[in-house]
Amino acid sequence: MKAVLRYIVALIFIASGFVKAVDLKGFSFKLEEYFSPVVFDLPFLEKYALAFSIIVVILELVLGFMLLMKIKLKQTIYALIALCIFFGFLTFYSAYYNVVTDCGCFGDAIKFTPWQSFWKDIILLVLLLILAVLYRKREEDERVRFGKLPLLGVFVLVMIFVMYRGIAHEPMIDFRAYSIGTDLGAEKEKIDKNPSEYKTFYSLKNLKTGEIKKVNQDDYINKEYWKDTNWQIEDGKTTSEIVKKGYESEISKFKVEDINGNNFTNEILKEPRAVLIFSYKPKLVDADLLNKTETKALTEKAKVYGISTQPDFYKQIPNYMMDEIAIKTIARSNPFVLVLEKGKIVEKLGAKDYLNQD
Repeated sequence: MKAVLRYIVALIFIASGFVKAVDLKGFSFKLEEYFSPVVFDLPFLEKYALAFSIIVVILELVLGFMLLMKIKLKQTIYALIALCIFFGFLTFYSAYYNVVTDCGCFGDAIKFTPWQSFWKDIILLVLLLILAVLYRKREEDERVRFGKLPLLGVFVLVMIFVMYRGIAHEPMIDFRAYSIGTDLGAEKEKIDKNPSEYKTFYSLKNLKTGEIKKVNQDDYINKEYWKDTNWQIEDGKTTSEIVKKGYESEISKFKVEDINGNNFTNEILKEPRAVLIFSYKPKLVDADLLNKTETKALTEKAKVYGISTQPDFYKQIPNYMMDEIAIKTIARSNPFVLVLEKGKIVEKLGAKDYLNQD
C-alpha cells in the first residue's frame, strides 16, 4: 500500500514538473506575476523569473524521480514536504487575496482555481507526511542506490533538453489555447454565443444595527436599499462575481486595437493570410532582429500587423496594441511571429526561427 502511495505522489510531482519544463517561459511569466507590485511587490526579482522557474522545475522533477526510485528516500520526502509548504503558502496567498488567478501548477495543461491549487497542495502535504511516517525507519543499501544514479542522470539530461527546447524555440508540446490549427474566429463565435455572466455584489452595513449584508446589483435596486439611508455600501468590498459560466477560452483576450482604441480583431481574422509580429516587452527587443523580421514579413503574400504594448514600436509595418498578459499567452519569444489563414493558426515561432525558415 505504501508503495502505491509513493508512486502516486512521485508521479504527480514528475507530471507537474514536466508540464512546466515543456514551457519554462510560460512558468516564468507566472512567477513574474507573483513578484509584481500587486502581489509580493518584489519587482527587482522579475528579471530572475526564468532562473527561479528552472530551479523550481528541476527540484520537482529530480525529487519526484528520486521518490519514485527510492533514492535517498527519507531526505527526498523531507525535501518534498518543504517544497509543498512553500507552494502551499503561495497558493493560499493567491486564493485569499485573489491576486493570481492561476498558479501555473500544471502549466496550461490543467487549470486550477487558486483555492483548488491550495487544497491540492494540502492533500499532497498530508500524503507526504504519511510517507514520512511509513518510511521513517528505512535504511538504504548504498550499492542499490548507486545502481540507480545512472537512471537519474539520464532522466535529468532528457529534462534539460526539454527545457532548453522550450526556451530556445517553441514548447515541444503546446498546451496553450493558441496551438497550431486553432480557429480563432470559431472560438470567438463560441464565446459570443455563450458568454459568462457577471453581477456586481455590494457589502452593505446598517448604520443603526451594525448588520452586514451582501446583495447583488439587482436586489440593491429592486429592494430599494439605495433609498434607505441606514444601509451604506462598505468601501473596498464591492466585487464582481460570475453568476453564469459560459464558454471559457483564453481566446477571449485576443483583442487587437489601433492607438485610438479602434478594434481591428475581426478584420484580422477575416484576412486570407495575415502575419502578426508580437512583442510583449518592446524595450528588450534586439533592433536588428526586429528590422529583419519586419522586412521578411513584408515579402510574404499576406497582410502584416505589428502588435505590441507600445504605440510607435514598429518602423516598417502598422502598429497595433494588445495587453501584455494577452500577448504573453500567445508568444513565448520576444519578438514572435503568428501566421493566420482566415483566422486559423497555421504557423507560430520565434523571430529567430522565422528568419531561419527557407
